[in-house]
Amino acid sequence: MTELTIGELSERSGIATSAIRYYEVRGLVTSRRTPGNQRRYERPMLRRLSFIRTAQGVGLSLEEIEQALAGLPSGRTPTKADWTRLSRGWRTRLDERIARLERLRDTLDSCIGCGCLSLRRCTLSNPGDVLAPRGPGAVILDGR
Repeated sequence: MTELTIGELSERSGIATSAIRYYEVRGLVTSRRTPGNQRRYERPMLRRLSFIRTAQGVGLSLEEIEQALAGLPSGRTPTKADWTRLSRGWRTRLDERIARLERLRDTLDSCIGCGCLSLRRCTLSNPGDVLAPRGPGAVILDGR
């Protein structure tokens, strides 16, 4: 199996070398060192990087990705079956995220329609503001 340098891995994956090094520090990818202390990556690391990028693309944190990869035997590269199994576990979280985005879209539509953009009343600019009934400004800091 031909190994890749960090530059080749970066070029093939589209992921910056600094990110690859960071992923390595976090244990998401592995390399071996040459006698000259250069990193060499096995080709399956391309699939791992693809997995990481795809998981991030659907909104997963690096911590969640780390947990998913840690559950694979011997740190092997995720397969299609692995992705299917893992994605089932993420489905509820993704459905909740989709629902939040739909609510945001619907709120944004009505906000644009009214044009207020009031920081006192707008649930888009100031969501969940429990202090709004106490008045505008820094109500806690100024003693109101």
